[in-house]
Amino acid sequence: MSESGTDRGAGAGVRGVKSALRTVALLELLAERAERPARLDELAEELGVPRSSMYQLLRTLTDCGWVRTDTTGSLYGIGIRTLLTGTSYLDGDERVRAIRPYLDEASDALGETIHLARLDGLHVVYLATRESHEYLRTISRVGRRVPAHAGALGKALLAERQDGELPLPEGPLPAFTQSTHTDRAALLTDLALVRERGYAIDREETVTGIAGFGFALRYDTPAVDAISCSVPVARLTDAHQSRVVSVMREIQTKIETLLTPAPGAPDWR
Repeated sequence: MSESGTDRGAGAGVRGVKSALRTVALLELLAERAERPARLDELAEELGVPRSSMYQLLRTLTDCGWVRTDTTGSLYGIGIRTLLTGTSYLDGDERVRAIRPYLDEASDALGETIHLARLDGLHVVYLATRESHEYLRTISRVGRRVPAHAGALGKALLAERQDGELPLPEGPLPAFTQSTHTDRAALLTDLALVRERGYAIDREETVTGIAGFGFALRYDTPAVDAISCSVPVARLTDAHQSRVVSVMREIQTKIETLLTPAPGAPDWR
């Protein structure tokens, strides 16, 4: 089973329904592959599912619009129904709706790319993005999943937790660039600095040429949401970095003040 399918268990003390777990694992694997469609044999091998069972599952999901196939019926990719579900999640999240104007405010003030993301198991998932006004910009998209150890958003959220409670994979941490933390001790040292500083810094750890500044939103304890500003290192002067930190701290405070949980509000975690 792919790593994303193991981020969350079926629930503490609850035995998972095999067919449901298999369906979720398949959809997550196709989503990870994105523009790389997969063949039946590849999917069956990756998920450890008999070929005949995988074929039946693919046909069912294709008929329902959750999976799509090419005209030859030999290649499979994620279907349009998943987009409808993802859009519904964002539309139904009051916090995302409330935060969007503040992302606009940060974007207008800084002219850089601004993100909102949420911790999801071992990853952070991008919920909203405001693109840079500059020609030289970062590459991002809503729905992107990045391991929490590998960027400013994730490190800001990891730093809100005790070192012994961090959601990290076993063994060496995967690298995205030469600057990504792959050693747990080095990551813990960085997180200590994040706690002291009050925000996270990502210097080309996720994307070469891009620096990020992440700020946890502490309306939950521990925080599950964070905002960040991404800046190409080619235009990251000391003065601009100071401006980014100042504006993002102001935006962080505004959001946290606005979204203090009301009594009786549902806890979706």
